[in-house]
Amino acid sequence: MSGDKVYYNRKGSTYVYDLKEKKETDTGVNLSFGASEKKVLAFKGNRYEIIDLPSGKVTIEKPADLSGVKKNIDYRQEWMQIYDELWRRMRDFFYARNLHGVDWNRVYDKYKVLVPHVNHRTDLTYVIGEMIGELSTGHSYSINGEHPEPERISTGLLGARFSKDASGYFKVDRIIEGANWNAATRSPLTMPGVNVKEGDYILSVNGRSLKDTDNLFGYLLDTAGKPVELEVNAAPTTKGARKVLVTPLADESQLYYYNWVQNNTRKVSEATNGQVGYIHIPDMGVAGLNEFVKHYYPQLQKKVLIIDDRGNGGGNVSPMIIERLLRTPVYYTMHTNQQEGAVNPVGTFLGPKVLLINEYSASDGDLFPFRFKHYNLGTVIGKRTWGGVVGYSGTIPTVDGGTIVTPSYAPYDTEEKGFIIEGHGVEPDIDLANDPYKEYMGTDEQLDKAIEVALEKLKTEKKEAPAIPPFPVKAGKNY
Repeated sequence: MSGDKVYYNRKGSTYVYDLKEKKETDTGVNLSFGASEKKVLAFKGNRYEIIDLPSGKVTIEKPADLSGVKKNIDYRQEWMQIYDELWRRMRDFFYARNLHGVDWNRVYDKYKVLVPHVNHRTDLTYVIGEMIGELSTGHSYSINGEHPEPERISTGLLGARFSKDASGYFKVDRIIEGANWNAATRSPLTMPGVNVKEGDYILSVNGRSLKDTDNLFGYLLDTAGKPVELEVNAAPTTKGARKVLVTPLADESQLYYYNWVQNNTRKVSEATNGQVGYIHIPDMGVAGLNEFVKHYYPQLQKKVLIIDDRGNGGGNVSPMIIERLLRTPVYYTMHTNQQEGAVNPVGTFLGPKVLLINEYSASDGDLFPFRFKHYNLGTVIGKRTWGGVVGYSGTIPTVDGGTIVTPSYAPYDTEEKGFIIEGHGVEPDIDLANDPYKEYMGTDEQLDKAIEVALEKLKTEKKEAPAIPPFPVKAGKNY
């Protein structure tokens, strides 16, 4: 406050309210006040200027030249401040005012004594993690700040599995199926002009014979994203071999994921004579929504739908997906010469549904099966979900590039039964775990059970569009 004017921040800007005029004005910038009541620092984006205390709209006309400005910080001296600040953030902004009954002052003293003995930022992150762990809440994070890291050198990956042959060369045992129109899911050995097949042999990499190594990938160091020459042949001999150019991947995870989804989709279709659809939702963000849309609409004509929420990384779009699954027919529309009508609203799935979950269905991946069960959308199969639904609205940066995350909101039941899911998860209707060895060898017992339940629903809960009714006869009628 200055004289008859009050200054305050709102909507990402500083506002001034004139007590005499009873008028509010947006300055259009942020103002930082020092000891002087006459001068302030006005800033917007990366433009800063010291100006007279304003009473109205501000335009930064002569921003300070910051091109040579650098900050010299001894991060070690900041560690106690970082510890204090995170402790305060939890004290003041944790969703539960009672801090889950934890004596937060005692916790502060308990871990504070360790901070002077910290010799690495990762150790500080660990100490802070132990401190906030006392609250027993998911989405409580202390993210590491600046610390020494070795330079990472990417190994080129070929989207395939190999074995060392008696000849000394490497046999291609398996090629991972790719979607080669997408850079993240391309399978290098199947790109145009390469056409390596399972059972072929890799003889050399960039002219270096593989007979001289037991590790093919040692010859692919620092090749990710770079053209590499491979010598390949259908037999373990250089006679008749050909040379091809490939561009190895830095990360095969998306390729493996695509392959896993494709295999599951085929397995479900083949086991049900094409009557049951399959969708996996990897998270509840952009990627998960894209995957849902990509697989949901092409399978609307299926009789039953298996939705796979296993390993879901969370996000916030589960209401959008549930809204699609909740759609029910209002009427049907037929067009000239059609044999059956189309349901409306468009995008309504008529048949029964099955949901797969596991202990890695997390955050909004917890809330999704909770909503699914609440609306009685179908049978839930698998293991109890992760149980972390106390969410956060943003992060607070620390001076060394780390961040502080405070859980700030939590869901509670509509029937006044208290807070839900957190620390427990969502229970399946059919409790079933995958045997790790069988799963590694290709047997997905949870998916097999989902197929079994889907086929049973096909017998007992089958839903189809009604037949097109007789066309009206209007001849001779007066309207």
